[in-house]
Amino acid sequence: MLEVLTGTGLAASAGLNAYIPLLTMGLLARYTALIDLPSGWQWLGNGWVLSILAVLLAIEVVADKVPVVDHVNDVVQTVVRPTAGGLAFGAGATSETVTVSDPASFFSSNQWVPVATGVLIALGVHLLKSAARPVVNATTGGVGAPVASTAEDATSVVMSVVAIVLPVLVLAFLLGLALVVFRFRRRTDRRREREAARAAGFRV
Repeated sequence: MLEVLTGTGLAASAGLNAYIPLLTMGLLARYTALIDLPSGWQWLGNGWVLSILAVLLAIEVVADKVPVVDHVNDVVQTVVRPTAGGLAFGAGATSETVTVSDPASFFSSNQWVPVATGVLIALGVHLLKSAARPVVNATTGGVGAPVASTAEDATSVVMSVVAIVLPVLVLAFLLGLALVVFRFRRRTDRRREREAARAAGFRV
C-alpha cells in the first residue's frame, strides 16, 4: 500500500511540474539514505541526468509564470508531464524508502502497470492544471499566473518529499485534489450560466 501511495504522490507531483519529482528522487538517492532506487532506475541519480533535469526545471519555472507562454508550455507539457509521471511512479513505487523497507516486487509480473498508472495520474492532474490556468489568467488579467505557478511548484516539491518520507499523507493530498476539482467544476458551471444569461439578455 505504501509503495502505491509513494508512486501516486510522485506521479501527481509530475502532473504539476514534470521535473521536480524526478529531480527530488535523484538528489535524495544520490546524497541521502531516504530512498534507494531499484537497479533499473539508478540513472536518476547520475550527475549528468540531475544537471539536465535542473536546467529543464529552470526553463519550466520561468515559462510557466508568463501569461500566454504558460499556455504554450502546457500544450508541450501534455506529453512531458504524463511521461514524467510514469517514470516517477515506476521508480518511486518499486524503490526502497525510509518508510518502505521491503518493497518486494511491486507489480513484478506486469512491469508496465506502474508506468501506465503514473501516466494516467499525471495526465489527470496536468489537465486540471491546464484547464484552471486560463481561468486564472482571465480573471486576474494575467497577474495571477506567477502566483498560481509558484503555488503549484511549491505543492509539487512538498508532495514529492512527502510521497517518499511519509506517503500516508498522500491520501490527504488526494482528498484535497478531489475538493479542488469539485469547486473548480462548480465555479466553471456558474460562470457558464452567467454568460448564458447575459447572452440571452442581449438577444432580448
